[in-house]
Amino acid sequence: MTPWVLRLMLANLLVFMAQSALPEASLAFFPRMAIVRPWTFVTYMFLHGGLAHIAMNMLSLFFFGPRIEMRIGGANFLGLYFVSGFTGAVLSMFFTPDAYIIGASGGVFGVMYAFAYFWPRERIYIWAVLPVEARWLVIGTTALALFGGFGGFGGSAGSGFQRGVAHFAHLGGYVGAWAYLWLLTRRLTAGQREWQQRVNAPAGPVRLARIPDVDLARIHPVNRDEVARILEKAKAAGIEGLTNQERTFLSHFTQEPA
Repeated sequence: MTPWVLRLMLANLLVFMAQSALPEASLAFFPRMAIVRPWTFVTYMFLHGGLAHIAMNMLSLFFFGPRIEMRIGGANFLGLYFVSGFTGAVLSMFFTPDAYIIGASGGVFGVMYAFAYFWPRERIYIWAVLPVEARWLVIGTTALALFGGFGGFGGSAGSGFQRGVAHFAHLGGYVGAWAYLWLLTRRLTAGQREWQQRVNAPAGPVRLARIPDVDLARIHPVNRDEVARILEKAKAAGIEGLTNQERTFLSHFTQEPA
């Protein structure tokens, strides 16, 4: 269990246990009241309609969340989760203006999308029996949400809220996760190009007096594996065993004088 997955699960469980004593009507998301109650874009994500509702959301967060947090880091994981929940509310404003929406599904669906984004062919066992690749799980749930949102399952066309399911909040979670990961990927790619340019820039030889102490946990994921590889090489062969390119790269993460 990763830190922010655990904290989000605990927050949801604590709010659920106290929900009967909370002013639920002013914390749930009601699109027509969203402008005068802007806090509900966030607070609705911590309310649930019953034990089965919160159990399904927390189970999904438990299974999908840790690998995503480890992959993109705690701060980016929180960003992904809350952006997905926010866009779930925004999409509901346009398609279900009369709906009363609660639940963490928007954020959880965003985490599910991220899992399929990074590991599209990973098999997910539905009900612990039926194997489905992550990409097909996202495609299938998107199709079901669209079908339900636009009048399927016996609802009126465009109601988007049949049988207590906020279909457009789910779709909004996917939309938010797609946008967040697109921006994150662009930023990481730009960071990789910047580091590559700095490493390849003409410079005199970099001399490190000793193997530096580097806190890998504080290094951005885009550089962490390469720094770890160079450190292992330095421990095995000494600083003098590194190429000038590797010394230059490593020098960006230490205060050791050149």
